Amino acid sequence: MLISLIISTYNRPAALSLVLQALNYQTDKDFEVIIADDGSSDETRKLIAQMTINCVYPITHAYQEDKGFRLSRARNLAASKASGDYLIFIDGDCIPRPSFIKNHRKLAAKKTLVCGNRILLSEKFTKEIESKQIKVWNYNFFNWLKTYFTGGVNRLHPLITLPINTFRKPIKNWKKARGCNLALFKEDYLNVNGFDNSFSGWGYEDSEFAIRLLNSGVMLKSGRYATGLLHLYHKENDRSFEGENLKRLQDRMNSSITRAEDGIFELNK
Repeated sequence: MLISLIISTYNRPAALSLVLQALNYQTDKDFEVIIADDGSSDETRKLIAQMTINCVYPITHAYQEDKGFRLSRARNLAASKASGDYLIFIDGDCIPRPSFIKNHRKLAAKKTLVCGNRILLSEKFTKEIESKQIKVWNYNFFNWLKTYFTGGVNRLHPLITLPINTFRKPIKNWKKARGCNLALFKEDYLNVNGFDNSFSGWGYEDSEFAIRLLNSGVMLKSGRYATGLLHLYHKENDRSFEGENLKRLQDRMNSSITRAEDGIFELNK
C-alpha cells in the first residue's frame, strides 16, 4: 500500500528542509510526499526543487496563491494529487522519527482516523536545530535525556514507543484530533469531502473535520507512543478568525452533517 504523506507549509524553508531530510531515514520506504504549500515565496520553491533531487522518495509540490491562511484548501489541493490509498497529514515544522511511516502503516484501518501526537521543542533549541540543520531524528535516549535536562524539550514520555496494539481501542473524542499528525484511508477522506475550504485563518478546521468523520461512522484511534513528531517552536499564529471558526465548529457539533459543502471536490469551481 502506497502511503501519501501530506506536509503543509508556509514560508518556513529551514524547518521544511529538516522534515524532508528526516524522511530519507524512514525504515518504511513505500511512500510519496506532497507539499501543501499555502502560498510560500520563491525560497520555499527553490528548496523543494533541490530536495526533489536529494531525497530518495518522490515529491510533488502542490502550490496555491497566497490569499491569507487557507490551510484547509491547501491540504485538499495536496490530497487531490495523492496517488496513495492512505493519507498522513503533518505540518512542515514537525520532524518525523525513522519509524513514523512504519508505525502509521501498522495503525492503519478502514473507517479509522489515527490521531498522532507531538513533542514540543523549545525556542532556543529550535533555533539551534534550524541554523545548524541538526539531525535530531537520529537522537538516542541519552541525547534526549540531556536535551530534556537543558530545557530543550517539554517532556520525554511521548518519545517512548509501545507495542502498536497497546491501548488502541477506538474512541469517539474529536478533541484528540490535531492536524499536525492525522492519518486515514483516502476513501474515508473523500467520503466526507475532505477538509472544509470555508475555514480561513487559524483554528478548528481539524476539529470540524474530525466531527464530520465521526458523523460518517469513522472512529478515532490514538497514535501515541508510536507516531510522536518533534514539533519545532513557533510563535502563536494570528487568531483574528478564531471566533468565526469556533462558531463554525459549534454549529457542526450540533449537526449530523458528514460532507463539507466546499471541500476537495469543489477545488476547481
